[in-house]
Amino acid sequence: MLPSPAAPCPRPRSVRLARVPCLLAAAATAALLAGCAATGAQQPGRDAGSPAAAQVARSTAPTPGADAVAAATAAGVFERTLPNGMKVIVREDRRAPTVVHLVLYRAGSMDEVNGTTGVAHVLEHMMFKGTKTVPAGEFSRRVAALGGRENAFTTRDYTGYFQQIGSSHLAEVMKLEADRMSNLAFDDSEFDKEIRVVMEERRLRTQDRAQALVYEQLMATAFTASPYRVPVIGWMSDLESMRAADAVGWYRRWYTPSNAILVVAGDVSGEEVYRLAERTYGRIAPHALPERKPQGEPPQRGLRRAWVEAPAENPYVILGFKVPRLADVARDTEPFALEVLAAVLDADENGRLTRDIVRGSRVANQVGASYGLVARGPALFVLDGTPAQGRDTADVERALRAEVSRIAREGVREDELQRIKTQYVASEIYKRDSIMAQAMEIGSLEISGFSHGDDDRILERIRAVTPAEVQAVAAKYFGDDALTIVTLLPQPLPENASQKAPAGARHP
Repeated sequence: MLPSPAAPCPRPRSVRLARVPCLLAAAATAALLAGCAATGAQQPGRDAGSPAAAQVARSTAPTPGADAVAAATAAGVFERTLPNGMKVIVREDRRAPTVVHLVLYRAGSMDEVNGTTGVAHVLEHMMFKGTKTVPAGEFSRRVAALGGRENAFTTRDYTGYFQQIGSSHLAEVMKLEADRMSNLAFDDSEFDKEIRVVMEERRLRTQDRAQALVYEQLMATAFTASPYRVPVIGWMSDLESMRAADAVGWYRRWYTPSNAILVVAGDVSGEEVYRLAERTYGRIAPHALPERKPQGEPPQRGLRRAWVEAPAENPYVILGFKVPRLADVARDTEPFALEVLAAVLDADENGRLTRDIVRGSRVANQVGASYGLVARGPALFVLDGTPAQGRDTADVERALRAEVSRIAREGVREDELQRIKTQYVASEIYKRDSIMAQAMEIGSLEISGFSHGDDDRILERIRAVTPAEVQAVAAKYFGDDALTIVTLLPQPLPENASQKAPAGARHP
């Protein structure tokens, strides 16, 4: 499966193509998966690593290439809901004879209860263990035999399963996916093997990685009531006590057509996909969903600090500020200003953090800023950094906060803001060059309670952000009462530390 995301928002929308916090970068990969080969989560993307995206991120004006990509993907989006409540969304893109088939369930780690943390991710693994008619492992073998690729990922907000396949094989993939939506088989021996894989995954991807532990501690410290405080992969103690019945219960509660969205992007028509959906997903009877009780986060009253001692080569510090999340695309203003502020700080090699803290004062070797615009739960604005030689984490902490304070005092020049916004829009357009990114963009918006049409509206709101709005959020949200700081205290590295992947893992 894709690595479980660590970032607070599964869909960070930013033009920032410079280094972002390693954990946040991982989460972006999972949510957007643009161009990746059957892997994902931790910054769920936007094809940021592609030469085209890198080039456009450094430009200061839209290019003919961006216009061409926009024109190629300008076809309307087909949307219709099956009688059982499953929404079907199709983005036609005829440039190549391939399609992406994506099913998202609105059930992530934020829907878990204490004692069973990690069960959403465990069930994701079990979805590849067979049905009444398809043996364990056969799903993946059939997709591979058709020349396709497939995988799955879990975030705090939702769980997703995707295949990229030749368009002529779409019907077979839809039949397979619909089968495991309603007929998953649970075998105790298969569960026992897979839970060991998940525990090993947690050891290698979190417990043996110092910055992963720091991020986990940040979320657990910043949030006291919100389920975002719990890691997607779960606490080890819960994994150790988990039983197959826990995964069965999760499957029966949340895996129903009325809690799922189907997104197909590529060389196919909406009417064709809907007819296939009627014959596959449309045959599945829905059931009532559990009541989702709100778990609001109480006000923070003072700065919170934590320290993590772990084997590492270098110190590291991460700062998380509680800020508003996007709730209404038409009415909200501050989330868009926060998104632009993050881009001003960490847009590219000329972002303020790199320019002033890495190349200028040489306080840090690496710095980053990140804000997730779309999520079901609360948002954090994250700053992080690794000290340069002769400096410490206190120096980095002061330098990071000073950059935000400077914007709060002096604002941002109009020409600088225009450059950032142009980069943002151009990178969003280039992202549409990937049908995987198109499918993930549509799906993540819809499953988070927005509309796929909000994508263009968000770009318009970004274009409209003013210097005064950026200055206002920098002055309003970055005080101690909103802040949690976690510092890594490096310990000696163990000799011959192993980094091999857990047996049975479906990702690198």
